[in-house]
Amino acid sequence: MSISTPTVVLVHGAFADAAGWFGVVDELQRDGIPVIAPPNPLRGLASDAAYVASVAARIDGPVVLVGHSYGGAVITVAGTAENVVGLVYVAAYVLEEGESLGELQGRFPAAPLAAHLRRWTCPVEGGAGVPEVGVAEEAFPAVFAADVSASVGRVLAACQRPLAASAFTETASAAAWKAKPSWAVVAGADQAINPEVERFGAKRAGATTVEFDGASHAVAISRPRAVADLIREAVRATGERATAGERATRRKT
Repeated sequence: MSISTPTVVLVHGAFADAAGWFGVVDELQRDGIPVIAPPNPLRGLASDAAYVASVAARIDGPVVLVGHSYGGAVITVAGTAENVVGLVYVAAYVLEEGESLGELQGRFPAAPLAAHLRRWTCPVEGGAGVPEVGVAEEAFPAVFAADVSASVGRVLAACQRPLAASAFTETASAAAWKAKPSWAVVAGADQAINPEVERFGAKRAGATTVEFDGASHAVAISRPRAVADLIREAVRATGERATAGERATRRKT
């Protein structure tokens, strides 16, 4: 690959971890595309975006950020990092500056997952605790991963990570898609995020969009090659721009 090939940073969303990207990582590595899938802390939009931006900043060269679900909101803010050259949204929230997840979701009918959320308080030293949200384990396979095997769905349910409840009300401090190119996957049978939310956000961002009929929220697990194909497209397009920019710089000097 060219020295201008961007590194792909895969950001998972709520109720999940980086393991959901295993198939996509394998696909990209087979093509020699540099890729990492760091943990998303799931502690709140501002702090999660700052963490992901710090991961991107440590990478030498251009970066394409890929966000699944709530991870889409995170990359929308973190994508303002200087070396981020593109954004890919996978069954994700695409926020506007000053908008929260709750505000965006509230414009559309709720997805089935909303009826199966469970809330509790995580104790913290010296404080009243942090409200957290998770998905009822018995409902998780149907509302999150309906197009993977039943056994995988049960494993995902058992391994889910909770999201700080504040993430639903925090507003995005920036919208990186206004200045950087974006791509989007819409999961046509998503039961966790209303697909209309995904379509609306992708259209608003002017994203190059593909829709997979019958795909669940766990589309990166059920269709890793198809998701990787769109990421490859983003890598090629942004890599070509980076290479052209390098050439122009060399001509000037």
